[in-house]
Amino acid sequence: MWFEDEARFGQQGTLTHVWARRGGRPVAPKQVGYANLQVMTAVCPATGRAEGLITQKLDAEVTRLFLDRLAAAAPDGVHVLLVWDGAGWHTAGSLVIPAKLTLLRLPPYSPELNPVERLWHYLREHHRSNRVYAGIKELEQAAVCGWRAACLRPEIVQSVCRCEYAQAGS
Repeated sequence: MWFEDEARFGQQGTLTHVWARRGGRPVAPKQVGYANLQVMTAVCPATGRAEGLITQKLDAEVTRLFLDRLAAAAPDGVHVLLVWDGAGWHTAGSLVIPAKLTLLRLPPYSPELNPVERLWHYLREHHRSNRVYAGIKELEQAAVCGWRAACLRPEIVQSVCRCEYAQAGS
């Protein structure tokens, strides 16, 4: 069972808590820029595996490419149940679903059921906050570095994206 979601990553970043001396006032950069990217990620909380795609736009064609990559990453003989939300590019009539995948749509307005939402929070808190990016190239480099730092470490994916309600036998 895999879970998928997308998030915008842009120049208008996230401010987060930082340590400071008592009585001091910490300074954090805040950028007013409009460049952004979309990060698609699917995770398997049981194994800690993750697959991702960074793009400047989201549509049915990009989603198809992502699904093809996810299906190709699944070992032979393995069928993937992919749980995701009802975004427009997920429900497009032109979307072709690979044979190795079965899609299950989450109920509307239920982001708490998708553990990838916690991954976005983790990435913002640990890899994307309090930073300034000169342009789209720096933004893409930061998105790739942050994603790899978290999503290529199965123990982080398993911890951040654990999903008690989807455990085997529950």
